[in-house]
Amino acid sequence: MSEQRKLRWGILGAARVNERLLPAIVDAANAELVAIGSRRAGAAAATLAKHAPGTAGVNLYDDAEALLNDARVEAVYLPMSNHEHTEWALKAIAKGKHVLIEKPLALTVADVDAITSAAKQQGVTVMEGFMYAFHPQFARVQALLRSGVIGEVKFVRASYSFLMKPARLYRLERNVDGGGGAMWDIGPYAIHSLRSCFGTEPESVVTIAKYTDSGADIATSGVFDFGDGKHGHFDISFETSRRSEYQVTGSKGGLKCHTVWQQAGDVPVITWWTEDGHFWEERLPVSNHFVAEIEHFSDCVLNGKPPFLSLEDAHGNCQAIVAAMQSAAEGRKVYLPGSAH
Repeated sequence: MSEQRKLRWGILGAARVNERLLPAIVDAANAELVAIGSRRAGAAAATLAKHAPGTAGVNLYDDAEALLNDARVEAVYLPMSNHEHTEWALKAIAKGKHVLIEKPLALTVADVDAITSAAKQQGVTVMEGFMYAFHPQFARVQALLRSGVIGEVKFVRASYSFLMKPARLYRLERNVDGGGGAMWDIGPYAIHSLRSCFGTEPESVVTIAKYTDSGADIATSGVFDFGDGKHGHFDISFETSRRSEYQVTGSKGGLKCHTVWQQAGDVPVITWWTEDGHFWEERLPVSNHFVAEIEHFSDCVLNGKPPFLSLEDAHGNCQAIVAAMQSAAEGRKVYLPGSAH
């Protein structure tokens, strides 16, 4: 039996998320880590030594451009700062690389569309990195919603937060337009959760936010109107205890995903209930959603499959985030493009 073909990966940057993502590439059955590039001298070597010591055959660059010129690299993981995603994604695509871009894909809808156009022209696969969507609990929630057990979805509440530590204060250095703050950091999860549960795009949004002196939001809450009395509530914050959950209320019952950000060894728990008094608690097998994400993307590239998370989905998420922050800045309801009002 021939050995399974593996997609050869390069990591473009030495960001903190490599703590989970780099080992995931090493552990994935159909992936191989072949290069790391960073603009900080010695950072690529330090990242490999810290997160995957002893891994052989990895080219280390103190120049991000050099990684893109490495012929061994077929796919690039891009975890750079939010405001750099578009520039470096377009550079990677121009070199014929497939690209997994850490959320958010880009900061403007125009940039999402530019990346989409470039990917189509070059014939490469590009996906936004929402690892949570590859955890089995996400598929289970979606299956329960499709089954109709809780009826028609009427309300969804998504809550994501963690208490900001000094080591993470860099997330507040840039203003909202520059990709700083909570909305561009953890907000994409909240908005994506709402959109995924309703299965449609919102029509309008009303948002309030607390800002730092730099113009970054540190806590934001809002309500999306999905039409016909269906509302998606969200709250995100860098000032409260850690939460990553969403709850769905339907016409016949409700369900809750208790922990979206699954850590190693966590047992996923989903609960759901119905109007007639029944209650279920389901514990799913432990799973590494970072490995699942890498294996999915690698499979798509190797076998010519479309990614589960499309660039149209990335367009919708970015459009909703931009509208939410516009509402907070202007203190009014904002209608999304394409909505009837």
